[in-house]
Amino acid sequence: MIEIKSFEEIPADCHFWYWTRVQKERFADKQEYEKLKLSFILTKKLVGKKAGKNTLIMHPLPRVGEIETAVDADPRAVYLTTEAKNGMYVRMALFSLILSNGKKV
Repeated sequence: MIEIKSFEEIPADCHFWYWTRVQKERFADKQEYEKLKLSFILTKKLVGKKAGKNTLIMHPLPRVGEIETAVDADPRAVYLTTEAKNGMYVRMALFSLILSNGKKV
């Protein structure tokens, strides 16, 4: 995993991008956050320029404007499909374990 400071730092051979927002809670200076919050927005143009043909685009959801909705239609964007579906199954399994006190259900 790498953390980038600019789009130029995105490696060409990434298997997936895990895109997150600029996190307000990590800034002591609110003005610094306001200055940077829009600096890492994933756009359709950026995906076309930097993502490989098999690069998966992931996101923890919910998004707060850090991914253009136009990216949703890209088949490499799995955050609203595969990733969300798999997350649902993981949560179902966790609830089953928690609510059954570890007994087989």
